[in-house]
Amino acid sequence: MRYFLMIGAVASVAACGGGSSRGATGDISQACVEADRRAASPALCSCVQQVANQSLSNGDQARAAAFFSDPQLAQDTRQSDRRGDERFWDRYKAFTELATQICQPADA
Repeated sequence: MRYFLMIGAVASVAACGGGSSRGATGDISQACVEADRRAASPALCSCVQQVANQSLSNGDQARAAAFFSDPQLAQDTRQSDRRGDERFWDRYKAFTELATQICQPADA
């Protein structure tokens, strides 16, 4: 199942071509751009959003987007003993690993 998800995400990202001035928009891409981190570009944030669209629910995306402005929230979630937080963290971790694989900047 995980391989099908990765193949689907890769195909979706590849289908977008990367050259479009209009990328994927959503909670993740907006938070990514607004975080104003040096490595963040509209293209990278759009790619990460596309992976999120393939691997996270809308609710999970909204929750993960909050991590950009509040990194302590991510740490608290990761360390939480609540089962719901643990399940979310497993999904979030899988998403970040996939996004890292797919959305690597060309100069990395």
